[in-house]
Amino acid sequence: MGDKIRVMYSEEEVDKRIRELGEQISKRYEGKTVHMICVLKGGVFFMCELAKRITVPVTMDFMSVSSYGAGTKSSGIVKIVKDLDQSIEGRDVLVVEDIIDSGRTLSHLMKILNERKPSSICLCTLLDKPDRREVDDVNVDYTGFQVPDEFVVGYGLDYDQLYRNLPYVGVVETE
Repeated sequence: MGDKIRVMYSEEEVDKRIRELGEQISKRYEGKTVHMICVLKGGVFFMCELAKRITVPVTMDFMSVSSYGAGTKSSGIVKIVKDLDQSIEGRDVLVVEDIIDSGRTLSHLMKILNERKPSSICLCTLLDKPDRREVDDVNVDYTGFQVPDEFVVGYGLDYDQLYRNLPYVGVVETE
């Protein structure tokens, strides 16, 4: 617990960027209801703040997926731990993630969601690590910040379940 956290994006910078994303998303869905799907656990902080800044009607659902099994390396097989409570058929869906790095899990998840016949589906992430991408079929429609390949925490992102509650995005600097 003696980790040092270096601030990458301050609370003010994150807040400003989420406000901008809310404006963009509101314009896209003008006259419609956007159905936000949060990928748990990390995405919940971002989705709640984003939803407050969207001016069109919003509905929400939550999903938890795993592709890690017992190890720390992705198995590439997506297991739905908690599925959606509502059908997305015919809805305008916005999938909300905290961070996208390899994209493997999200690639599978987007295929699963597309099979459920939404009217439209977009992807929004607070952080994107394009240098870590292992798949090319993950199209991010809304990105808060592109980040280098560093271990980031805060704003929902954790290190061994710690630091999710930091109001900024930081980098863990281990000694």
